[in-house]
Amino acid sequence: MFIGGQPLPLCRDYDEIVTAAQIKLLARDCGFELAGIASAHPLSDDSRRYLHWIERGMAGAMGYLTDRRATVRTDPRLLLSSARSIICVAKLYNGPQPLSIEVEETDCGWISRYAWGEDYHGVMRRGLEQLAAKLGPDQEYKICVDTAPLLERSYARQAGLGWIGKNTCLINQEIGSWIFLGEILTSLEIQADSPPPDRCGTCTRCIDACPTQAIAPEGYEIDARRCIPYFTIELHGAAPQEMRASIGQQIFGCDICQDVCPWNSRAPVAEEPAFAPRHFAPPLDELAAMTEEDFRSRFRGSPIQRAKYAGFLRNVAVAMGNSGLEKFRGPLERLAAFQNPLVAEQAHWALQQLQSRDVVSDREHR
Repeated sequence: MFIGGQPLPLCRDYDEIVTAAQIKLLARDCGFELAGIASAHPLSDDSRRYLHWIERGMAGAMGYLTDRRATVRTDPRLLLSSARSIICVAKLYNGPQPLSIEVEETDCGWISRYAWGEDYHGVMRRGLEQLAAKLGPDQEYKICVDTAPLLERSYARQAGLGWIGKNTCLINQEIGSWIFLGEILTSLEIQADSPPPDRCGTCTRCIDACPTQAIAPEGYEIDARRCIPYFTIELHGAAPQEMRASIGQQIFGCDICQDVCPWNSRAPVAEEPAFAPRHFAPPLDELAAMTEEDFRSRFRGSPIQRAKYAGFLRNVAVAMGNSGLEKFRGPLERLAAFQNPLVAEQAHWALQQLQSRDVVSDREHR
């Protein structure tokens, strides 16, 4: 539910704060654009689909999705035994900068929009702690961001925040899908909201635009083993050679399936100062020259730290190879001599890409 309109009077006695409408207004006070309530019961259909997804190996090497926590995800009461309701919130992170599909080929790398500012985990947790405190002491609760073993998109849908689109992102009709999700599992009994209808219709723009064909032909499922964020963030080794050219100049995550979504065409811009862009499209040669200390200093407090230094240089090398720019030959030769074998191998591959383009160019000019 979009939080807006005329404010309702808030109860000042904590014992009286029990209605969904009041909690949603409190959520707005804590910086969340969306809030809704779901029942803390298992979602059998979604749990079954999730378990089937991991059984087919779709999670790739992401062990935190497939280990014992996979079973925990089937019932929120395994996280908080007294849970009766789930307060689901969303926070906008969209910025006014161009979309990745609007940026012409340059010498820069593309960092996913969600990672341009401060790490959202801390921002979301602070807001959720504030909201939990406003609900008073007479409850048991547990705060979850996306690191908790919870089917958060499924519960956000049940709470009326949006529908799960064909690209598997939660989409809200008013503000699109550039949103972070968070939850409070609480022992309070709160009237639950209802899920909205699926409004993707016959649109297949996200499916058609995905450069690695990670989205199932009918949508609503992603094979992580083909997804650019998996290659640039989750995977500790090298991306399969047949996939590297499709990564393009994405160096941390990917926004393409959201960029093309019609529901994001009029998405509002976030007001949260923590999400102001600090890492928008940095020059690749500048990134390739970073020391490990430079990396830690430059991306301190950023989600980009998750890729780690060697993984990030791996991504930079692939992007330089895909750029086709001769100016990157020198930086790639230096990375090819890097002590980390992963970085060196990716740099050698990138140099071969530049060489191949040179050969093609020579033939075209004969």
